[in-house]
Amino acid sequence: MSNSLQRDLVLVVSANTQERVRSMALLRSSGYAAASVATSAKALEYLRNRPGCRLVLASVFLPGESGFVLLDKITLEFADVGVILTTSPQRIEIAVQAFRRGAADVLMEPFSLSALRSSVASALMQGQMRQETLRYLRSLETLVNERTGKLRQIMEDLERSYDVTIEAMGDALDMRDEETEGHSKRVTAYTVALAREMRLNQAELKTIARGAFLHDIGKIAIPDSILLKPGKLTPEEMCIMQSHCERGYRIVRKIPFLTEAAQIVYAHQERFDGTGYPRGLRGKSIPLGARIFAVADTLDAMTSDRPYRRALTFRDAAREIVRGSGEQFDPAVVNAFLAVPEGTWPIIRAEVGRQTHAAELVRSAANAAVA
Repeated sequence: MSNSLQRDLVLVVSANTQERVRSMALLRSSGYAAASVATSAKALEYLRNRPGCRLVLASVFLPGESGFVLLDKITLEFADVGVILTTSPQRIEIAVQAFRRGAADVLMEPFSLSALRSSVASALMQGQMRQETLRYLRSLETLVNERTGKLRQIMEDLERSYDVTIEAMGDALDMRDEETEGHSKRVTAYTVALAREMRLNQAELKTIARGAFLHDIGKIAIPDSILLKPGKLTPEEMCIMQSHCERGYRIVRKIPFLTEAAQIVYAHQERFDGTGYPRGLRGKSIPLGARIFAVADTLDAMTSDRPYRRALTFRDAAREIVRGSGEQFDPAVVNAFLAVPEGTWPIIRAEVGRQTHAAELVRSAANAAVA
C-alpha cells in the first residue's frame, strides 16, 4: 500500500467487541491505521483529541446515542470527517435514512474485505474532495473580502470627492451673496441635528445633509441685480427669485448621486399648510428632508444679523417656530426641535463658525446615524 493510505486513520465504533476487533483487522490488512471505541460519546471524545482521523466506521445500533445521532454530530462538528454506517442486511430503510443524513456509505453486515476496502476508499476520496472544496471556498471568501474592502475604500474616496465638489458649489454661492455667508453650512448642521433626533437612517442623513447644503444653489442663476438688491423686490423680481428652487433642482438632479437630494432643493420653500412655493405642496406630500430643513432654515435666518434687523436669541426663535407649527412647519419636526436641548443650537453654530467643512458635515451625518 502507498504511504498516503498508511497515514489514513479510521475509527471503528461498535458496542460489539468482536465486531470492533474484526473491523480493525480488516482495515489494518488493507493498509489503514485503525482504532476503536464502544460508544458515540467516546467517539466524539476521540475525534476531538485526534484531529488526524479522517473516517468513522460506526454501527447504527450503539448504546446511548445511536449511530444516526453520532453521524449528525460529526457532520456539524467535523466537516472533514466522513462516516460509514453499518447495519443488518434486512434494514434497507435504515440505509436510505443514513444517506439522507449525509453518510458517506452504508455497509450491510457481515461485510466482506473487498466491500470494506471499496467503501473506505470511496469515503476517503469524498472526504478529500470535501476538503478541497472547503479550501477553495475559504480562499474564495478571503478574496471576496479583500476585493470588498478595496471596493469599499474606492466608494468612500469617491463619496469624499463628491462632497468636496458639493462644498465648492456652495462656497461659490456664498461668495456671490456675502450677506448669507456661512448660512449653507449652519443650516446643514441644524438639519442634521434634527434628522438625528428623528432617528433617520444613514442613507437618509446623507441625502438630507447634501440637500440642505445645496438648497440655494439655484440662486447662481439669479441675476445680481435681483439677488443683491438692497430694497424690496417687485412682483416680477420676486417671481424670478422664487424660481431658484426649480433652477436648483434642474442643476442638481442631473448628478446621479444627488438625485434624492434634488427633491429637497426643489421643495425647501414649501409650507406645511400648502401656501409655499413653487408647487404649493401640502403636509406629508412635502419630502421629509424639506420639512426638516424648513425648521433649520428658519432657525438660522432668525438668529443671524441682517442689515434691516438684529438677530433674535435662540429662545425667541424657538417661540416663533412653535407659533408656525401646523402652518409653516410640520408639527412632528417642531416636536423634534423642542426635544433637542436649547443650548445645543448655539454650540452647533459656534462649531460651524470654526471653518467646519461641508464634506465633514455630511460624513458626520452618516457616522452618527441611529441604528
